[in-house]
Amino acid sequence: MLVVLNDVAEIMAGCSVVAALTGAGISAESGVPTFRGNEGLWAKFRPEDLASMEAFLANPKIVWEWYNWRRELIAKVTPNPGHIALA
Repeated sequence: MLVVLNDVAEIMAGCSVVAALTGAGISAESGVPTFRGNEGLWAKFRPEDLASMEAFLANPKIVWEWYNWRRELIAKVTPNPGHIALA
């Protein structure tokens, strides 16, 4: 396993840009609500009412309020060990 990690580290050292795809769970540990699951945002809100072009066109005020609520929520959290490891 260590050989593979060293190989990956060597390859990445030569890259100017690296992207990492994670699941929502990486931010859940910091207190950011996920979208799916029993406690997810879509258990409380309908995505088509808040996260679609149709919703925005029908009621831009409520869509902006929802996104602003999420931005304020996220601004208060701190990175967790998973975020730090990625950074």
